[in-house]
Amino acid sequence: MSHRPSVITLLWGILCISAAADESGVPVSCEGLPLPYATTFDNGAAEWQPTDPNVWKVREVDGENVYAQFKSGDYRGPYRSPFNISLLKAPTVGDFVLKFRALSTDPAGGGHRDLCVFFGWQDPASYYYAHLGQVPDPHSSQILIVNGAPRKMITTNTPPGIPWNDQWHEVKVVRRVVTGKIEVYFDDMDKPNMVATDKTFPWGCIGLGSFDNHGLFDNVRLYGEERVDSPRFPDETIRK
Repeated sequence: MSHRPSVITLLWGILCISAAADESGVPVSCEGLPLPYATTFDNGAAEWQPTDPNVWKVREVDGENVYAQFKSGDYRGPYRSPFNISLLKAPTVGDFVLKFRALSTDPAGGGHRDLCVFFGWQDPASYYYAHLGQVPDPHSSQILIVNGAPRKMITTNTPPGIPWNDQWHEVKVVRRVVTGKIEVYFDDMDKPNMVATDKTFPWGCIGLGSFDNHGLFDNVRLYGEERVDSPRFPDETIRK
């Protein structure tokens, strides 16, 4: 069964007020931010850099191309943190709204069945991530920071957990640098599932992946102002 577009996807278009849309009907701005990047992976994933390229590939699922993290890789960061990461090489953003669809393919993941979204990535020891885990604990279903030390929870609300099943789900992450506000939405685009406030990393790359589970990603939309004063990250830097 096709998973594009859904009613929720169409509602995103209403919420992202803009004067125009691209040729596929995607709004070219959202919450005052332009759309510098969008993909359905129909043309591959050359813009993405995995920490372990052997565990990521574009696959056809139900007649549509998706970005699949299909097994766990050998990458280990310098501190206790997720193992499976694929970063969007550009743009580097400060304020942003990131939207994508995700499907967890690891029902054996137990209470920590998860996918992750990364942002503010500056190097393998400096970034934020949202752990979309099924059962909350200090490291699951939380917003966390890796800052020269093992990951640390910075969530300020009590997340209800992520109700993974074998269906596609809508995810949105909103980041505002001046206030430090971070909001993560899951299916319900009106009420955030997780909230945090932190100003440590005012810019960085975004990425997708998991801690040690597997999943599919599609329909990625990144709204934000590109930080041209920020460095790009060559492949060897990402994998250090």
